Amino acid sequence: MSAELDILFINPSARGEVYQALGTDLTAIEPPIWAGLLATHCRNAGLQVDILDAEALGLDANGVAEVVAARAPLLSCLVVYGHQPSASTQTMTAAGKLLSAIREHAAGCRTAILGGHVSALPERTLREEEVDFVIQGEGAETLRVLAGVLRDGNSNDLRQVPGLWFSEEGQVVRNAPAALGRELDREFPGMAWDLLPMERYRAHNWHCLDDPEARQPYASMYTSLGCPYSCSFCCINAPFGKSGIRYFSPDLVISEIDLLVRRYRVRNLKIADEMFVLNKRHVSEICDRIIERGYDLNIWAYARIDTVKDGLLPKMKRAGINWLALGIESASEHVRDGAEKAFDQKEIFATVRKIQAAGIHVIGNYIFGLPDDDAESMQATLDLALDLRCEFANFYSAMAYPGSKLFTLAAEQGWPLPETWSGYSQHAVHSRPLPTAALTSAEVLQFRDYAFHRYFSDPGYLSHVERTFGASSREYLERIASHKLCREADSR
Repeated sequence: MSAELDILFINPSARGEVYQALGTDLTAIEPPIWAGLLATHCRNAGLQVDILDAEALGLDANGVAEVVAARAPLLSCLVVYGHQPSASTQTMTAAGKLLSAIREHAAGCRTAILGGHVSALPERTLREEEVDFVIQGEGAETLRVLAGVLRDGNSNDLRQVPGLWFSEEGQVVRNAPAALGRELDREFPGMAWDLLPMERYRAHNWHCLDDPEARQPYASMYTSLGCPYSCSFCCINAPFGKSGIRYFSPDLVISEIDLLVRRYRVRNLKIADEMFVLNKRHVSEICDRIIERGYDLNIWAYARIDTVKDGLLPKMKRAGINWLALGIESASEHVRDGAEKAFDQKEIFATVRKIQAAGIHVIGNYIFGLPDDDAESMQATLDLALDLRCEFANFYSAMAYPGSKLFTLAAEQGWPLPETWSGYSQHAVHSRPLPTAALTSAEVLQFRDYAFHRYFSDPGYLSHVERTFGASSREYLERIASHKLCREADSR
């Protein structure tokens, strides 16, 4: 690498604020997928790039600023995503502190920020944060053109950078949007794994429930971008500007898996697609390639109740897909309809049992406090979770994430929102979910925490875990459930 560094991609560290004490050893440490994809894109365009994963390295804002000052990149770009789409917003508090530290300790370094939250609220981000450039959209074309403009030193050309927001003489300048990449294999031909501290990443605790000490090595990757659905609580499509899905080719996907297995000895793999189990041919061809190689992988991926295809599950299991996460959300069909999840109770039970019969474990995802929820419907959702007895469960409170329909609705209705971006975290001290017509924010959060401990202390569930994974796994889950989150929710 030459002495001049064009772009330093930075993954902010927010684990302590977002997860409290759980971040020490219970939560996953994810490789920053978008930073890796963008680094490859820019490197292939002839730019000199590097990645600073502050989350994995445990660097605070001042530590990052010191690195920026020492490296003196042409542009420092914060890539604000996270474990899932909603994590972009909850990471913004940490991102803001980091930008302030860079401005204080690395004066003169130009900064940019991008991510799901940023794309949803570009003007607000520009006004609120100490940042030179806000990037709306995926960022690839914007960064490529911006780096060229900064190299040439002609500030007049900034208006020609697609997808860029910046201030000029106190006025906000919004450029025309950048086009989405249509040929993903060409635009993003793999992640820059060599720029990441691969030894630092670790899988989710439940991902390795049969052997909690085997959470490393670990990696996560996309096989597609976006989602064709429009669930009211989801902000997945904020960077893309519309719903839809684009695919990497199975050949590109398997080349990434080959590299992860052969060079980095990865076994635990997350497919981060919002909707992996949707296109039967796409999934089947990826599984075929994994099976042909004989890899011993432990994979998890997302699915919807209404997308799990008959006949595909046995092949998925042979390929090492051992976990599927299902968005069940609520026991109330009325509440699910309000969240644009149109399937019935029979489908839920049939799909979960079908997956389990194929030897694949299920993570059930549930949301409390959706707009039509009340105390009775939330209790029914908990009862459903206990009856379904998935191998793991995630319990969430409804949040109006920027970029979601709920955020627009909350603004229209004047519903109270978190006072800080970290307050959008499910696990933060200041977590503040949406109220409903029947429930306060504090009541929703209190029930969410109660549901978590009720589920993971249920004798029937724990016996199921012991039969499936062994006595040590049951004991491990009981230790997890003993952790109590600190909360400062009020009743507004």
